[in-house]
Amino acid sequence: MQSHELMREVLQKCGAKNAASELGLSLSMIYKWAEPPNPSAGSGTVNPLDRIEALQRFTGDPRIVQWICQRAGGFFIKNPKTNNAHPEFLIPATNEIIQEFADLLAVVANAVADNQITHEESEDIRARWEELKSVTEGFVQCCEQGNFRPLKDAAAAKTESNAAPKTEPPKSKTPERKPGKR
Repeated sequence: MQSHELMREVLQKCGAKNAASELGLSLSMIYKWAEPPNPSAGSGTVNPLDRIEALQRFTGDPRIVQWICQRAGGFFIKNPKTNNAHPEFLIPATNEIIQEFADLLAVVANAVADNQITHEESEDIRARWEELKSVTEGFVQCCEQGNFRPLKDAAAAKTESNAAPKTEPPKSKTPERKPGKR
């Protein structure tokens, strides 16, 4: 589906006049979003969906799409590439899910050690949770498609990154005590 087609369907549902009023834009601008772009004929215009797509493609940063998905009450999981590979990487991939879950539990345990959770701790918990969901969804999609190449590629990349020399000393895993709390 093209972005202008989606915009047309969405605007039929919510009403172009309502959208124009809510967004503080002209009704003609809203209608142009629902037309196929044709600069030579003067119809259509680059709509917000096309702009977001261009921004994400230009930056290559998935956080743009993740942010939009989070605002809509969901989360973004990139689809794995479809190349069949031998499922010998199922055990390491399963171990990665378990490790991500253990990491999440460690962050939660550190956060609740003082019987309260700060804003920074809640952000850490959210980040670990999003990483666990991402790893698990990728694994499930590979299983559903019988396509384990992404798992193989991820394992190879992890092996390469673990072999690279570390430039920073590892951070302590001991939870920091908050001042004035016991």
